[in-house]
Amino acid sequence: MASERLNSILNHLNPTKTSLSTITQKNPDDVVITLAIRTPLAKAFKGGMKDTQLDYMLYTLLKTVREKSRLDPQMVEDICLGNVNDGKAAYKIRAAALAAGFPNTTAASSVNRFCSSGLKAVQDIANQISNGSIDIGLAIGAESMSAGGDRLDQPFHPDIAKHQEAADCMQPMGQTSENVGKDFNISREAQDRYAAESYNRAERAQKSGWFEDEIVPFTTQVKDPKSGEFKQVTLTKDEGPRWGTTFESLQKVRPAFPAYGDKSTGGNSSQVTDGAAAILLMKRFKAQETGQPILAKFCGATVTGTAPRIMGIGPSLAIPKLMSKFHLVNQDVDIFEINEAFASMAVYCLDVLGLDRAKMNPRGGAIALGHPLGTTGARQIVTGLSEARRQGKRVLLTSMCIGTGQGMAGLFINEQ
Repeated sequence: MASERLNSILNHLNPTKTSLSTITQKNPDDVVITLAIRTPLAKAFKGGMKDTQLDYMLYTLLKTVREKSRLDPQMVEDICLGNVNDGKAAYKIRAAALAAGFPNTTAASSVNRFCSSGLKAVQDIANQISNGSIDIGLAIGAESMSAGGDRLDQPFHPDIAKHQEAADCMQPMGQTSENVGKDFNISREAQDRYAAESYNRAERAQKSGWFEDEIVPFTTQVKDPKSGEFKQVTLTKDEGPRWGTTFESLQKVRPAFPAYGDKSTGGNSSQVTDGAAAILLMKRFKAQETGQPILAKFCGATVTGTAPRIMGIGPSLAIPKLMSKFHLVNQDVDIFEINEAFASMAVYCLDVLGLDRAKMNPRGGAIALGHPLGTTGARQIVTGLSEARRQGKRVLLTSMCIGTGQGMAGLFINEQ
């Protein structure tokens, strides 16, 4: 403990010296992850969570967090929910936490930065822990896309809309994907080949049982569309992977956004999905005091912006920004979890960043697994750390593009 404290002091005295050897050091004040779990991801509107409301999704996951962590809920000081579509999310996370057995002294809030909301929740809790505002906190990403959401249907005020980039924030996501394909000459063939690989990796991971240590069973009620009767189901596997998907079969899928282009399809775009994930965080010394297993270290996260009309390229900007802060290069990172909002942006980021394809989304990504908007930023951490444990690797970097033209990235060290 004394040597760890000395290392911590030296790092504070020389804050610019960061590298792989530095970020993998273990210090008492490190912010660490002691639990990282998620529900299965279910197909929106027709899957196992289509009739599950957000509050019940949260309530069930929070009870599971209590059971699996065996941590006194009195010690959890704040819960932050990343959610995009539900304007009443702040009410629901607070009520769900109280019903799940957390005391009224455990605060709760919601945060929305579109597709990065889950990672933003992790960052917010980690920052509070790091600056001493709280000792222990819980970050959650959750989304019921079956419930729909607050779509921006009305134009902005005329004074705002006359600014082109401000007006571009209204562009549908499918249009921005086609913009990326056109602007950077990313062919339909390249997008379908990428998507086929995503499906194949998810199929291999699912058949091999690789997801089993990250997924917790989720029991809920599903309404039969014909009889109107509800029946209880327990979900244990992701519903998105389509076994046997090939490049040839994807080539037959019609364009999904013909008004804007002919490259993005339902086969090479992320799936509309329901699901949730949870990340429990505290300082290393607190985890040791409470007997919590240390899964990983949270190093940091950053955000950046880009042109709204090509929002998909966000990770290509956020990843170098984050890596520069820690003086890392691509070879230092073992696993890149980059959200596959569309194959267009995934191919672009892969090529522009010069990544090793084997390191990027080794279990497949949102094209095969699904993209519950507020969940993804937390889900990527859960999946990435599980894969790091399987491979015996250390450095995980997660990233995603963000609607209206942004990108976010987070850095983690596996310690299992």
